[in-house]
Amino acid sequence: MYSAVEHEGCYNSVVTMQRAVLLLCWLPFFHHCEAVNPGCSCVVYSSLYSPQGGTFTSPDYPKKLPSNLDCLLYTFTGQPDEIIELTFHHFDLRRVHSDCSKGDFLKVFLHLESKGVSEYTPWSGLLCGGLADIPAIFYSSGPVLIFELHTEGGPSTNATGFTGNFRFIDRRMFETDGQLIPGSMCDHEFVSSALTPLHGRFYSPRYPSSYPKNIRCSYRFRARLKERIRVVFEEIALQKGDISCLNRADLIRVHDGRGTTAPSIAVLCNHAAEIEVLSTGADLFVEFVANSNWPGQGFKAVFQFQPLDESPPPSELDKVIPGTVTGVPRYSVIGPAVSATTSSCDSVFSSDQTKAGFLTSPGYPNPYPPRSNCRYDFQGRGKERVQVVFHEFQLHYTSDDPKECNENNDAVVAFVHIDGKLEKIDTFCGTSIPIPLMSNGPKLVLQFQGTTSDRHVRGFKASYSFTENFGIATGRQLPDYPCAFAFNSNETRSGTFTSPNYPGYYPRDTECHYFFNGQQKERVRIHFYFFDVEGVLPCAQASASDFVEFSNYVARDRKYSRHCGQLQEYDVDSDSKFFRVTFKSNGRLDGTGFNASFVFYDEEDNFTVKTPQSAASTCTGPCMPLVLILLVFGSYLRG
Repeated sequence: MYSAVEHEGCYNSVVTMQRAVLLLCWLPFFHHCEAVNPGCSCVVYSSLYSPQGGTFTSPDYPKKLPSNLDCLLYTFTGQPDEIIELTFHHFDLRRVHSDCSKGDFLKVFLHLESKGVSEYTPWSGLLCGGLADIPAIFYSSGPVLIFELHTEGGPSTNATGFTGNFRFIDRRMFETDGQLIPGSMCDHEFVSSALTPLHGRFYSPRYPSSYPKNIRCSYRFRARLKERIRVVFEEIALQKGDISCLNRADLIRVHDGRGTTAPSIAVLCNHAAEIEVLSTGADLFVEFVANSNWPGQGFKAVFQFQPLDESPPPSELDKVIPGTVTGVPRYSVIGPAVSATTSSCDSVFSSDQTKAGFLTSPGYPNPYPPRSNCRYDFQGRGKERVQVVFHEFQLHYTSDDPKECNENNDAVVAFVHIDGKLEKIDTFCGTSIPIPLMSNGPKLVLQFQGTTSDRHVRGFKASYSFTENFGIATGRQLPDYPCAFAFNSNETRSGTFTSPNYPGYYPRDTECHYFFNGQQKERVRIHFYFFDVEGVLPCAQASASDFVEFSNYVARDRKYSRHCGQLQEYDVDSDSKFFRVTFKSNGRLDGTGFNASFVFYDEEDNFTVKTPQSAASTCTGPCMPLVLILLVFGSYLRG
């Protein structure tokens, strides 16, 4: 028989349970429940009695946690259309092992099909340690959630247990719109028609609870002929960490077409928020793959079928904007009901209209008028990134140092979208030509603030382009990742490669892979001439560091540590015919990246392993050190 205690609304009595565990009446109701073994005791929280939720605590909290609790079950039961949300505010269980299998721990059951558990019921995870060691919030996937408390205690422990609150949520809030494909567990189709909404939501399986292990789900979007698909991943919580998506077992891959054979325009992993993806055509395919042992919470996303802009064709633009600007006035895009504060020099540049062009300050090449305030919005699609290169830059400034862009100087300010908000990249003023700019996604915003008119300043002129190669001009771009390039020795034995947008700021929230493929008995040597990647050792997430990673495999390689910061020239050699270089930036700060060369050489040529310090000392561009030239020349003579 399972042990249980019936409790009828007592608030001040003390109930003595098996193993002499003292449980106070902070527990709202005791009910009979099915426990793991006859030594278990159970307390039930039900939405029938607490529809607004309530609080829960460990025994005797905040005093020392009782020792030798074999098992105490906390059972939360909602209505059939409800799920349970648990939030821990304090958590202190003595950790003995990193996997929480011994000592004090909570065994959590999030995915139950009935109100009871047994020794055969699979659990979702084991919790121990402090509040920083566990997720703060848990969700069930159904109307029942159970966690099981075990303690060993001991004379040296002062663990105080836990406290938190719970509430019951309508599970229908997290239903995926669209049609479930017959015969599948989680494949959905979204088709635009006159009878279906133009927008909606979709979720990973079981969201907001953790998704199942070893699943593959697809979300297929089909728009009408003159529509495109916009998807925003509002929250992504897969595996924790800053590991490259190349080495993640759980990821989201977005294909710009009808299926997995279409090019990937986004590959998402780890944790992220407000990631926007725009299709180039009428089809979009989202693939969610989860193969990790410890699933995360998953994702929630919104979609929209958007009609193509009815902007005037490029041939009519000169009638509305004088000079060389090739954008569309903002007021012609947002419609006739325009605010009186809208500036006549605000412009929208869409890749639907043109893939490249120019923008200038008002009146260029003449001085811009006083109190000019212009906004330039750029909108790309697919894997496109917006690249802006300034050709002339002359703005009025008053400070002694024109590079100090204070509030009294005229300036151009660049913004990108990070976590759904506009974040400033940099402010440019004076007469120095800014370095090239690149967006982290399909959008970029430039704001021109020209307060003072001066007959000696001409303003600025810049070119823009919507590029799919991230400003990387060498290698063969691969379709499997948005930013991945192959360098094969059967195509070229040597060459150069750079970080995205080099020598300008590399884009934030960007991951690029460089794969070097040699022939049998070949190795590759990488030489970095310039290296400026924002971060501090050990180049980890804790320090918000961007990094460059090396590997002799597609997977991670413990032989190499991460590289970040500002480094002098250095070489890296492969151990075999394959080598990988991965660049990864986050959404925090910027750097100018790296400029490097590579050369494939035969293994027997490895006697020249050291690059002379003077070999590239006068090299200012993507040139090759002397030792690499000799290696290539030696291979040529033998060939």
